[in-house]
Amino acid sequence: MWLLTPEGFFSIVQKPGDAARGTLTVRARVAADLDNLRRTVLPTLEATEAGIGTDYRFRATAPREEVARALGELALRTTYSNFKNEVAKRQGPQRAALYHDVWDVLYTLQDKQA
Repeated sequence: MWLLTPEGFFSIVQKPGDAARGTLTVRARVAADLDNLRRTVLPTLEATEAGIGTDYRFRATAPREEVARALGELALRTTYSNFKNEVAKRQGPQRAALYHDVWDVLYTLQDKQA
């Protein structure tokens, strides 16, 4: 799943080996995003690994149940009325502009609904 939050952008997947360990892999384009997630809602997120030539350069694993709990905690901590403004406040206007670009592309989905 893709997750865009004021803490960062994440791709959460089950990589080979995760099922046996009961973990999920949280991937990010920016290492600081994983640091933010670890600091705010997912302290059990393991150390960030960097991989050149991978689709997402940065990744870390955490117990599946802890990832689920962290997602719930993000929802409980939502107090802002405008997502892009909150991103600008926490991560700056450049990140907010990138998120707006994503918003704009996905906006076309509602025009295509019958």
